[in-house]
Amino acid sequence: MTSPTRVLVLNSGSSSVKYQLLDMRDSSRLAVGLVERIGEQTSRLKHTCLTTGDTREHTDPIAGHDAALKAVAEELARDGLGLESPELAAIGHRVVHGGMFFTEPTVIDDEVLAEIERLIPVAPLHNPANLTGIRTAQALRPDLPQVAVFDTAFHTTMPESAARYAIDPKIADRHRIRRYGFHGTSHAYVSRETARLLGKDPADVNVIVLHLGNGASASAVEGGRCVDTSMGLTPLEGLVMGTRSGDLDPAVIFHLARVGGMSMDEIDTLLNKSSGLFGLCGDNDMREIRRRIDEGDEAAALAFDIYIHRIKKYIGAYYAVLGRVDAVAFTAGVGENAAPVREAAIAGLEGLGLAVDGELNAVRGDEPRLISPESARVAVAVVPTDEELEIATQTYTLVGKSS
Repeated sequence: MTSPTRVLVLNSGSSSVKYQLLDMRDSSRLAVGLVERIGEQTSRLKHTCLTTGDTREHTDPIAGHDAALKAVAEELARDGLGLESPELAAIGHRVVHGGMFFTEPTVIDDEVLAEIERLIPVAPLHNPANLTGIRTAQALRPDLPQVAVFDTAFHTTMPESAARYAIDPKIADRHRIRRYGFHGTSHAYVSRETARLLGKDPADVNVIVLHLGNGASASAVEGGRCVDTSMGLTPLEGLVMGTRSGDLDPAVIFHLARVGGMSMDEIDTLLNKSSGLFGLCGDNDMREIRRRIDEGDEAAALAFDIYIHRIKKYIGAYYAVLGRVDAVAFTAGVGENAAPVREAAIAGLEGLGLAVDGELNAVRGDEPRLISPESARVAVAVVPTDEELEIATQTYTLVGKSS
């Protein structure tokens, strides 16, 4: 009997579950889907079987993650791809925060669950939902290996000089305060695919990865290992994002509390949900912002300029950290699709060997591609991310090693 080759990837959010079923013989997708607005009367499940092309959508209320995953299992079963299939090798779970304890994908047991739970104070929005998804999946298939793939794991190779904040180490250690970084599966995948695009071994390539979505982060990857990243203890630090402020003088928080009379919860909401592009101009959709700029909207133009200025700063900073840069790679929703963002972010950096070819940059596509002129000293690339494939690959590799 041949070994099972399918991996179900689950990404459990606070009110949603994204999932993909992949066959790791050729990394093909068999089914994809999304359950959203869990716990509301307007719950929605959209499921697509890619082997048949059929799409089904349900809008019945889904009370919790347990009901959501059972509904997912039922949809998969309708296509002959159910969780009971002997071809299912494992379930891979995206877990946002692994702290310093988890540096690689890990088969989940009681000790792993306990540690993920202990990390809830540094990831209060994400780790509880991730845990719920894991426990529900375990109940559905208790005999199947369940693997946690951590957003933070790729960044655990950072040196202490990059990971440590300049505060009392005893206090920092007591409260687990350090730079962890996020979007790690994306940065790992994109840095590796960028090296492949250049026809080189990842160990020989230095890449600055710009993951630009509603959440955004940058990383400096030296020879396949992360040496610095823009997000920190939480995903709030770093680049300007859709609704997050990114880098901010910490004293702004004290000022808002003391002078503005705002509570900690109000400040938290302001910086995480009402700042960034949305806070600056009332929109966090880059397409809408560009439309408004074309119509002469000054607030949208300023928001765009602030957004680009921060990206440029990180490109320059990470160029200095790496010393030698072989490529700058744009990825995620904005990075892959917004040509004006890529053009503006690289404009003026010719002295660093960076340039964008206007015609190449304007081309849209789903494949990794170079958008820099052949004469450029440093390659500029667009590399579509595939976090689900990365999670499935890490899960399948780990299960194969342990079987």
